[in-house]
Amino acid sequence: MAKQTVAEQFVDILVRSGVRRLYGVVGDSLNPVVDAIRRTPAIDWVQVRHEETAAFAAGAEAQLTGRLAACAGSCGPGNLHLINGLYDAHRSMAPVLALASHIPSSEIGTGYFQETHPDRLFGECSHYNELISSRLQMPRVLQTAIQHAVGRSGVSVVALPGDIASQEAPERAEEHALVTSRPTVRPGDEEIRALAAMVDDARRVTLFCGSGTAGAHREVMEFAAKVKAPVGHALRGKEYIQYDNPFDVGMSGLLGYGAAYEATHDCDLLILLGTDFPYNAFLPDDVRIVQVDVRPEHLGRRSKLDLGVWGDVRETLRCLLPQVREKQDRSFLDRMLKKHANALEGVVKAYTRKVEKHTPIHPEYVAAVLDEEADDDAVFTVDTGMCNVWAARYLTPNGRRRVIGSFTHGSMANAVPQAIGAQFIDRRRQVVSMSGDGGFSMLMGDFLTLVQYDLPVKVVLFNNSSLGMVELEMLVAGMPAHGTANHNPDFAAVARAAGAHGVRVEKPKELRGALRDAFRHKGPALVDVVTDPNALSIPPKIRAEMVTGFALSASKMVLDGGVGRMVQMARSNIRNIPRP
Repeated sequence: MAKQTVAEQFVDILVRSGVRRLYGVVGDSLNPVVDAIRRTPAIDWVQVRHEETAAFAAGAEAQLTGRLAACAGSCGPGNLHLINGLYDAHRSMAPVLALASHIPSSEIGTGYFQETHPDRLFGECSHYNELISSRLQMPRVLQTAIQHAVGRSGVSVVALPGDIASQEAPERAEEHALVTSRPTVRPGDEEIRALAAMVDDARRVTLFCGSGTAGAHREVMEFAAKVKAPVGHALRGKEYIQYDNPFDVGMSGLLGYGAAYEATHDCDLLILLGTDFPYNAFLPDDVRIVQVDVRPEHLGRRSKLDLGVWGDVRETLRCLLPQVREKQDRSFLDRMLKKHANALEGVVKAYTRKVEKHTPIHPEYVAAVLDEEADDDAVFTVDTGMCNVWAARYLTPNGRRRVIGSFTHGSMANAVPQAIGAQFIDRRRQVVSMSGDGGFSMLMGDFLTLVQYDLPVKVVLFNNSSLGMVELEMLVAGMPAHGTANHNPDFAAVARAAGAHGVRVEKPKELRGALRDAFRHKGPALVDVVTDPNALSIPPKIRAEMVTGFALSASKMVLDGGVGRMVQMARSNIRNIPRP
C-alpha cells in the first residue's frame, strides 16, 4: 500500500473538518495538493480565474453556512492575490482556511523566483498564520489553524512549501478531534444585574442592532416589546432584524433612512446589540450607552460605554428578559414610529415620480423591481458603492433571504466572486449578484467561472458608466469629478459571447420582463441595465464631522431617493399603535 503524502494528509484533514471544496488557481508549488484533491471524492477543486475571487467565494460560503471554507493560492504572486478577499472574510468574521503554497523550503530567504513571505504578509488579516517547515509539523499546524478559524470566526493561513507537500507523511501523525462550531457565550450574573438595573432606571430605551443579532430575532422583539423600545439597525443587521418588526425605525449611518438617528439620540439609554458600527459620528455622546458583543475587543471602541457586556446577543437577552420590569409608557416608541413613517412617506416620492418613463433608468426603480421579482429565499451579493445603497434601501428582508457584501472591508468587485461561493452551496437556490459596472469589470474574468461550472447566478448590472460612489466623494470634497468615467462595452453582448444568457435594458418598460427571463434561465445570466449616473441624494442627518473615511461617499448627497416597500412596513407599524 502506497504511503500517504503530506498533501494527501492535508486534504484528509480538510475533509474531516467539513471542507467540501477548495477555491483557487492551480500552479507549481500547489500542484501536489490539487492532485490529492483530484483523487479524493469528498472534496472538489473549484478553478477560478483570479485568486482574489477564490478568497471572496470562500468567505461567502463561510458566512452563509457558518462552517469552515477554504481557498488556496500558489507560491508568491498566486497566494498574494488572496489577500484582499481574506481581509474581507476576516473582517466579516467568516471562518476561512487559506493555503498559501510556498517556494522550495531550501530556497526560502535567498531571493528565489517568486519568493514572498506569506507568514509575514497575512498577519493583519488572520488570527493564525504559520509556515510549515517540516513534514512532522504539518498535521498539528493545520489542526491549530482550523481551530483558530472556527473558534475565533476569522481567517487562518497555512504556508506550505511544495517540496514538503510532496514528501511522505509521518506514519503516526498526531491528530485530534476538530472543533467545527463555536459555543454560545453567556455574560456573568453581575453584568446581567447591572444591565437590568440600567434598563429599569431608563425612561426611553432604544435598541441598535448589527449582524450579531443573527439568530436572536425573537429575543430582540420580546425585549423591545417589554421595554417599549424602538429598534434601529446597521446595514449588516438589516437582514436579521428588520422583518416582522413592529418596532422598526430604520437604519442609521450614511446609507440610513427613517428615524433611527433620532431614536438613538433622543433616548436616555442606547443598547448596542451585536454591532461594531464604524461611524461613531452617528452615535450620541450625551446618553448612556450599553454594548453587548461576543467579541470583547469590540466593546467601547466606537463610543464611550457606561456598561460593556461580553456575550452572545441571544443568550444575553434570554438572561435579561426575566429580570427587567415591563414598561407601561410607550409614548417614546410611538413618537419614533410616527417620525419613521413620516420620513419614509417623504422620501418615497423621490423615486416614484414618472420613474417608469425616466431614461436613463433610475437605479432605485431597478432595485425596487428586483426586490419584487426575486425569490423569497434568494441570496443577494452586493457590490460596494452605489449598489450598497440600493440594497440597503430596497431589498426587503423576510428571515429567509440573505444579503452578503463587503460591508466592513468595503472592497470593490466582491459581488460576483461571493455569488460563486453562494451558488456552489446550493445550485437550486436563487443567487443574485447586484453588480456595479466598475466592480463587475474589475474581476470580469470570473464571469467565465459561472459559465465553466454552469452556475445559475443572475448578475443584475447597474451600469451607469462611472465609479458613482467615488464621483460622489469628489463632489462632497468640492472637487470636480475626474477619472471616474468608464467607457464600457455592451456587457450583455460580452455575456452572450461567453456562452451565458445576456440582455441589455435601456427602457424602464423592458426591465421586469428582462429580469423574469433571466430568472427563468437555467444557467448563468446577465441583465445589463443602463442606469442614471445622476441618481444621488441625501441621508437623513449629516454633520461636517461625519464626512470622514467612507463617509466621504455620502456627506451632503448620499442617497435619499426612496425606500421601496419599507414605507408599507412603517405604515403597518403605525396602524398597530394602540389607541387610547
